[in-house]
Amino acid sequence: MKRQIFVFGSNLQGRHGAGSALEAQKNHGAIFGQGTGLQGESYAIPTKNKYMRVMDRYDIIPYVNEFRNFAREHPEMEFNVVAIGCGHAGYKPEDMAPMFIDMPENFGINNRKQRLGLIGVQ
Repeated sequence: MKRQIFVFGSNLQGRHGAGSALEAQKNHGAIFGQGTGLQGESYAIPTKNKYMRVMDRYDIIPYVNEFRNFAREHPEMEFNVVAIGCGHAGYKPEDMAPMFIDMPENFGINNRKQRLGLIGVQ
């Protein structure tokens, strides 16, 4: 069985105080103070900056690309992605879905709304 990794939206301060970030910290090993990358059984993609303000989608793209490359390099892991940016950041699934095109086979989406958002862009 592949190592299960919970992929969540975070902020660059790594303050995992609410939403999927809090779940990642409580249940998947996310590290308080680390806002990006692999942490225990979780992987953080920031959607808020170091001032806790929502990042522009264009500023989020490099972090999604970094995640895509990481996922490709780690086929022994399975990445279960929540609706990144669709909670406290306030984006809609259809706003974020295009960033997640061309993900490797070990990428999974565990949020119905984001899956629906991806239907039109695959």
